[in-house]
Amino acid sequence: MKIALLASALLLGSGGIVAATLYDAPTAQSAQKTQPDVIYVPTPPQVVEAMLDVAGLKDGDILYDLGSGDGRIPIAAARRAKVRATGIDIDPERIAEANANAQAAGVTDEVTFKQADLFATDFSDATVVTLYLLPSLNEKLRPRLLAELKPGTRIVSHAFTMGDWKPEQELEIDGRRIYFWTVPAKATAKPAP
Repeated sequence: MKIALLASALLLGSGGIVAATLYDAPTAQSAQKTQPDVIYVPTPPQVVEAMLDVAGLKDGDILYDLGSGDGRIPIAAARRAKVRATGIDIDPERIAEANANAQAAGVTDEVTFKQADLFATDFSDATVVTLYLLPSLNEKLRPRLLAELKPGTRIVSHAFTMGDWKPEQELEIDGRRIYFWTVPAKATAKPAP
């Protein structure tokens, strides 16, 4: 764990990698986990807006922000459209900050923040999922995203891809990358002859 944190800190210090609150892969202990593994780095406002643009956010959407930090993406979504937005973060400080930010923005009826491990949280009703996680965590989440989300659900990641799942769109906003995918239709099994 300390080696991973040191490597992350070195990468963060070099400007090579920035990431929101991160989590380990699910384990028996992860349900007990209450602290992030590395530091929280907020998504700039112009990137938040571009993420919501590329997602095609619209009235009626259900947005989940995984690793939501101070809540800026769910809050921006609720200000933009008539949506239900939920932020998931493991850090109690970030959850308190997000709730205070939602209160100040006047969107507490539309936005909810949950202190939880994103690997142990149900977000299967999402129509939009936003992420700012390292590639390794995106890749660990990918099987759940593909298996549990409905076809047509839009996924937007700030800065990082999902391994060999090629994005449908890739944008650059002020030197930062945004990646967009749509959950494909589920393959149907052929009936036995």
